[in-house]
Amino acid sequence: MHAFDVLGEPVRRRILELLAEGERSAGSVCEVIRAEFGISQPAVSQHLRVLRDSGFATVRPQGARRLYAVNPEPLREVDDWLGHFRRFWTPPLHALATELARGRRERRLAAEADRPGEPTGATQPTGATQPTVATQPTGATASAAVPENEEAEKRRPG
Repeated sequence: MHAFDVLGEPVRRRILELLAEGERSAGSVCEVIRAEFGISQPAVSQHLRVLRDSGFATVRPQGARRLYAVNPEPLREVDDWLGHFRRFWTPPLHALATELARGRRERRLAAEADRPGEPTGATQPTGATQPTVATQPTGATASAAVPENEEAEKRRPG
């Protein structure tokens, strides 16, 4: 049976999704599938058998129970085959990601602009302080505002 014949069946795809979460007993798989699809236990067992026979699932006995798990190899083969077609959806997905990021950024900037008294754009980390601007005392000359070490540098012979 071809991989897409196996994966074309919704019940088998759902079983693989369950098994992708981790190893499960046949009874556990049957319980979920019966509840979701309303099919009988023998029908679920038949789907498990197809998955096992086609190599998509492995089974190991544990006492009276049979534990099923995903075999990743056939899925890799499907992924390799799909690789030929990724060029059709990868660029649009990248473009979508860019547009989503742009929208998030625009909403963030708009939200920042709506908050009065807060600057827009970059925000300061918590605990950071704004640099203080030194002002000259009234009547002081410009040279008095220069720190002492800079004034000493100016007087040093060059």
